[in-house]
Amino acid sequence: MNSYSIGVMQGRLLPKYMGRYQAHPLGYWQEEFALARGLGLEFIEFILDHNDVEMNPLMSEEGTREIRALSSETGVGVVSICADYFMEAPLSSPSPDVSARSVEVLRRLTQNAGRFLGVRDIVIPCVDQSSLKDDEDIERFAGNVLPLAGLAADNGVRFSLETDLAPRPFADLLTRLGSEVFTVNYDTGNSASLGYDVREEFAAYGNRITDIHIKDRVRGGGSVVLGTGDTDFDTFFTLLADSGYDGPLIMQAYRDDEGVAVFKTQLEWLTRRIST
Repeated sequence: MNSYSIGVMQGRLLPKYMGRYQAHPLGYWQEEFALARGLGLEFIEFILDHNDVEMNPLMSEEGTREIRALSSETGVGVVSICADYFMEAPLSSPSPDVSARSVEVLRRLTQNAGRFLGVRDIVIPCVDQSSLKDDEDIERFAGNVLPLAGLAADNGVRFSLETDLAPRPFADLLTRLGSEVFTVNYDTGNSASLGYDVREEFAAYGNRITDIHIKDRVRGGGSVVLGTGDTDFDTFFTLLADSGYDGPLIMQAYRDDEGVAVFKTQLEWLTRRIST
């Protein structure tokens, strides 16, 4: 039986920040560490938003010190970051100003995350408004991120790509990028919503998965409580065990306005599922 560590996407245990479904809870993010510890969680995947980016603790040495202190106090680690900043300001943007600023943000984030926090994965979303829709998007993306591959390697950081590409085009993207610092963020719910076959996905790039988001969605629709959507969790966990994956499972599951109660029921579901 495989034993997986479980973490939570930042903010899922707290009331919504400014009514947003997913966001860095500016001003009260510190409270989540004790809540996570109380639930037996091992990790929090931090979020870097586009708005108020300079106020995010990930962007300063002082802020990373506060994160480290809370991790030390509670035993809840931070080994991954979901860089939602790049959904609003894509690294594939045709605007030179936007892409140059995004490259600089990623450079600083990589240095701080690796040097001060020991983060292993920075998730770069290439979905929705940052989706890689054609060869031009892919070439711009590659041209902007490849120069940072050396910096990532030097800091022990991987760029874990979350895309809406079908299995073969995603594998082709990894081949195009070449460097081993480019890996895969696998999102169980997003794949189900897009109608992808988990077997084809693991065959194409299962050995490159370094970060996992656990959620459930209906095909073509939004998030639902774990176990009630179209995610093929049986096949997923079978393939995951065969792949030798040793990273955390980050719960990015359905949430309501408050957070904790609906999270607990889903945590119980996941805990039972991975212990069978």
